[in-house]
Amino acid sequence: MIGDLSAASQDYLKEIHKLRSEGRRATTSALADRMSVRPPSATAMIKKLAGLGLANHAPYRGVELTPAGEKVALEVIRHHRLLEQYLAQALGLPLDEVHIEADRLEHVLSEELEARIDRTLGYPTHDPHGDPIPDRKLKLDRSKLRTLANLEPGDEATIRRVPSDDEELLRYLKSLALVPGRKVKLRTVAPFGGPLTVRVGKDEHAITRELAAGIGVA
Repeated sequence: MIGDLSAASQDYLKEIHKLRSEGRRATTSALADRMSVRPPSATAMIKKLAGLGLANHAPYRGVELTPAGEKVALEVIRHHRLLEQYLAQALGLPLDEVHIEADRLEHVLSEELEARIDRTLGYPTHDPHGDPIPDRKLKLDRSKLRTLANLEPGDEATIRRVPSDDEELLRYLKSLALVPGRKVKLRTVAPFGGPLTVRVGKDEHAITRELAAGIGVA
């Protein structure tokens, strides 16, 4: 069914899934913000997806995907994250560039090419940002990581996941070496909501609690 849907429809389904995965309600305003459109445009798309049997909209609960909508969303996410891994691993694109390129290609990737990329990469389970890749049966690893903000001073951990859809933020994290695979140590936590100081290698950096809460560690 994915090939019968417009790129915009696929993007909405993907964002609904992501919002729900984050524990947030997929409200019209939240979707409009994610898609950079006005709320009436988001409302029109929600009605379209509901008419196709891909989503349901309940007052005070937001939009929820039907089983058919969930399947499409996971397929798009699989395309996107496989492409990100291919662009990084096979072509050497930097962490802050793979997301936008994968966005351009995810809607036109054939199932045959998807399978070949998966096989060529050795059936990866995570993309370069550390997000899990749905497998061939569209099963998704939903295990949760601790965040850098949850560590106590003196704790050491390895970064496993960073935010994936903000190029400027990714460039900043890369400049601090706060990327998947790097070991990090929480040095201090300033009182009254102040910043955290983390050590990566021989360098120390002060980062906001909000940023630290978006970095998954193990």
